[in-house]
Amino acid sequence: MTATAVAPQASVASTLLTAYLTELAANPLRTKAITSGTLSGLQEITATKLSGMPKSKNPDDFILGINKRVVQMALYGLLVSGPLAHTLFELVTKRFIGKEGAKWKIAQILSTQLITSPIQNATYILAMALFAGARTSGQIKGAFKSGYLPMMKTSWMISPISMAVAQKFLPPNVWVPFFNLVAFTFGTYVNTTIKKARLAQIKKEQQRDAEKRARDEL
Repeated sequence: MTATAVAPQASVASTLLTAYLTELAANPLRTKAITSGTLSGLQEITATKLSGMPKSKNPDDFILGINKRVVQMALYGLLVSGPLAHTLFELVTKRFIGKEGAKWKIAQILSTQLITSPIQNATYILAMALFAGARTSGQIKGAFKSGYLPMMKTSWMISPISMAVAQKFLPPNVWVPFFNLVAFTFGTYVNTTIKKARLAQIKKEQQRDAEKRARDEL
C-alpha cells in the first residue's frame, strides 16, 4: 500500500476518533452506553464465528432475523453494562480528582478491584444466567457458584494492568471506552472458549448416540 493510500485512511480514522471524543465529552452516558451495546453485540457475533458454532435452525432463537443472544447482549451493554460502568467510574474517580502520586494511583486501582469489578461481574453473571434460562434462585446461585470466582480471578489479573495503562497514557474521559475494548477482547476469548467447549460436548454426545444406535442395530 502506498503512502498516499495510507494517508487518507489515517485521516478518516483521526476524524472519526475526534468526532467520537467530542460526542463522548458532550454526552458521556449516552456515548458509553451505545459503545458498550455495540461491543457487546459484536462480541457475541465474533465469538460465534470464531468458535465455529453452527447457525441455529430454531426460529425461537431469532428476533427479527437476528440471533436472539446477539440482541440480548447488545441490550445488556446498552441498558445495563454501559450506564453501570459510567456510574461506577464517576463515583470512584471523583475521590481521586486532583490527587497525584503513586499511592493515589494504587488506591484507585484497589478501589476498582474492591468496588467496581465485583459489582460489574455480579451484574454480568446475573444477566448471563437469565439469558441462559435461569429463573429460580437455585439456578442463579448455581451460576454464581460456577462463574463468579473465576471471573473475579480474571479481573484481578487484567484490571490492574488496564488501569495502570489508562493512568499513564490516557485522559480520564476515554477510560471507560478503553476498558470496554479490554473487556471486549478478553470477553470474546472467554465466550469463544465456552462455545468451543459446548460444541465439542455436543459432537461427543452425537457420536455417542450414533455408536449406541449402531450397537442396537446389530
